[in-house]
Amino acid sequence: MQIRCVAIDDEPLALGLIREYTQRYPVLKLVQTFDDAIAGAEFLRHTQTDLLFMDINMPDISGIDLVKSLKDKPMVIFTTAYKKFAIDGFDLEALDYLLKPIQFERFARAVDKAIEYYQYKKRPATESQESLFVRSEYRMVKVQLEDIEFIESLEDYIKIHFADKSFLLSLMTLKSILEKLPPERFKRIHRSYIVPVARVKSILNRKIQLTSSRELPISDSYIHFINEWMRK
Repeated sequence: MQIRCVAIDDEPLALGLIREYTQRYPVLKLVQTFDDAIAGAEFLRHTQTDLLFMDINMPDISGIDLVKSLKDKPMVIFTTAYKKFAIDGFDLEALDYLLKPIQFERFARAVDKAIEYYQYKKRPATESQESLFVRSEYRMVKVQLEDIEFIESLEDYIKIHFADKSFLLSLMTLKSILEKLPPERFKRIHRSYIVPVARVKSILNRKIQLTSSRELPISDSYIHFINEWMRK
């Protein structure tokens, strides 16, 4: 496996650090670097790229606008000296963002995430799914399916509840996350809830009791779940 990378930054020191850091990862191939955003954008439009390290504050065109202009977007890790730009990166579904001056430990965490996400996207269709990636707090977060207790809708957000009582918020709908989950393992039981079938302990009076003893309602639209669960 090799991940083809491009770095665009008008600061020579930042580009030098990215060159140095990527050399520590045999899986990363830094195919080109640019200190000019226009030239970098042209290269990206004609060259297959897996991962882009993109400075946000560029003189000719912002890194945000450059990524928006790309038809086929690679994984993106934004680099910036200004934390406020992270929200714009989130809107573009950036994998992560790094604050300058970039420390190797922080760079490594972002790259490890990129490698995991790349492997996740490239996994064979026949391979059993054990995790998924969701965006939370301006970053991509890996979620292990076995850790999910249930998923709750909160208007424009979802709240993923975990067995250890922690949770994660993500700007997406129940419908969109259900499409990412293995259908045989996760079922919608209400307009506000998705549950892992394996965590359903019992059903009584149209209420599900999870193995954690948490109770959730089953709505009329999803009443068929009761028969499906009883046949298992």
